[in-house]
Parts: sequence; C-alpha cells; structure tokens
Amino acid sequence: MALNAAEEETVEAIKKWWDENGKQLVLMIMVVMAGYGGWFLWQNVRLASADAASDLYEEILSIAAVTEGVTVNAADGARVLELADELRAEHGGSIYALFASLFDAQQAVRVNDLEAAESSLQWILDNQQTGFFKQTDGGLILTTQLRMGRVILARGDAERALILVNNVNPVSYEPGFAELRGDIYFALGRIVDAREAYVAAQQAGSNSDALRMKLDNLSDES
Repeated sequence: MALNAAEEETVEAIKKWWDENGKQLVLMIMVVMAGYGGWFLWQNVRLASADAASDLYEEILSIAAVTEGVTVNAADGARVLELADELRAEHGGSIYALFASLFDAQQAVRVNDLEAAESSLQWILDNQQTGFFKQTDGGLILTTQLRMGRVILARGDAERALILVNNVNPVSYEPGFAELRGDIYFALGRIVDAREAYVAAQQAGSNSDALRMKLDNLSDES
C-alpha cells in the first residue's frame, strides 16, 4: 500500500534521525549493558570472596575458639597461622582478616613468638577501616591495643608500652587498660603508680583474683 505524504515525511524523519543518532544509541545501550553486566559480575565476585573469607575464618574459630583452660596443640596452632596468612593475603579488606589476626597473635604468644604476635596486632591497626560509611568496630581496635600493650611489655619494652597505653581512650575497656598500666609501672619500678593503677582497675569494675594478688604483692613490698 502506498504511503501518503505525511507518512513519507515521518519515515524520512525517522531515517534521518537514525542516520544521525542510531550508532550513538546502539553504543550507549552497549555501554549500559556492559556496565550492568560488569556490576553484576563484580557483585558475584564480591559475594564469592566474602563466602571464601567466611569459610577460612570459620575454620580458624573451630580450631582456636576453645574452652578456657584448653590448649591448642602445635599442629592446630600452625594451621591457624596458615589460615590467617591466607586471609590477609587474599581477603585483606575483609573484617574476617582483622579478627583472624587476633587469633594469629594469640597462637604466636602461645609459642612465645612475641615479635610475630606484635606484627599481627599491628596489621590490624594498620588495616582498620576509617571511612564515613564503613568503620572497624571500636571494640576490636581497643582489644588489639590492649593485647599489643601486653605483648610489648612482655618483650621488655615497658616505656613503649606505656606510651601506647597513654595514647588510648579506653572507654569501657578501662579495667583492662588500668591493670596493664599497673603492670607497666611495676616493671618500671614505679610502685606507687602501679598501686594507684591497680586500684583504678578495681574501681572501674575488675574483680579478678590476679589483680587482687598483684595488689597484695605490692603491699608486701611496701
């Protein structure tokens, strides 16, 4: 059927528009589809990575999260170190890598490798997330700093441990930090300061037998 004049003008207008814009439209659609496909692929990769990191961390928990008083054997301890290394290497941006490093440091302390323990704890502090939308849990950081102070003191560097402790706002972790401060002062021979720190730990809520023994020992030295 023949086209009337109006229809012919419409067809010609469409052809002209296609000649001028058709290729750009196709390219735009391809870019959008490629972007969507890339985003979808990235999401799948991200989820797969999170699942893999979670599996590694669960294996660490199954080994290291033992009942108090139970000792992890040498083979299992070595496996924890291996898994933590893998998490840091392949999933270093995940929260699992941060928590795994706590267990890593714990096992290093168990075998008296204090240098490795400090290195693992420092890794947590160096890799914490500080962005507006994504921040590492403050409790994890305070736990790390508390353990770091203990490790540094155990390595015989009481002055450096004191600097660390004095630059931390312990908030709800005050009992632990106050007791550690007392241990540091005791190591430095500052007995009066040590006693005050231990009393502060008690006042902050610590009622441990170990803390009472430390205060009793200071009384014996008076």
